[in-house]
Amino acid sequence: MTLVWIVVAIVAIAGELLATYFLLLFVALAALFAALLAWLGVGLPGQVITFSAAALLLPVLLRRKMVRKLSGPGVPSRTETLKGLIAEVTQSIDPVLGTGRVVVAGQDWAARSTTTVPAGVKVRVNGADGIILLVGPLPESRANAHPLEGDRS
Repeated sequence: MTLVWIVVAIVAIAGELLATYFLLLFVALAALFAALLAWLGVGLPGQVITFSAAALLLPVLLRRKMVRKLSGPGVPSRTETLKGLIAEVTQSIDPVLGTGRVVVAGQDWAARSTTTVPAGVKVRVNGADGIILLVGPLPESRANAHPLEGDRS
């Protein structure tokens, strides 16, 4: 029976190489657990129960961690690179009307804030909602210092 479980593991690994979903890999590991039990002399019911439990539990416990670890952060969005930069309001930001524009790093962007911000004021880019920058006021000491556009400090 050990050989049967090893063949199941090899077939599952071959399938994983073709599919790369990180599911058949766990079937292969479960088959190897069952093969080990068969080699140790455990009966067929124990092998099947171990195989079934491992094939169900291993993906639940390990798949998300493996995918996260192997997938990496991906490509940063255009707006992600602007976070933390200083922008200048070119069109007054009105949170009620949803209007406002800023220039940051030489680029014109639609902007939103929780408070009204008049044109000509420097703000910090705190994030983005799609292609709309979310901006907020600078601390008072920074606002009076007239920071350079694109300054991250």
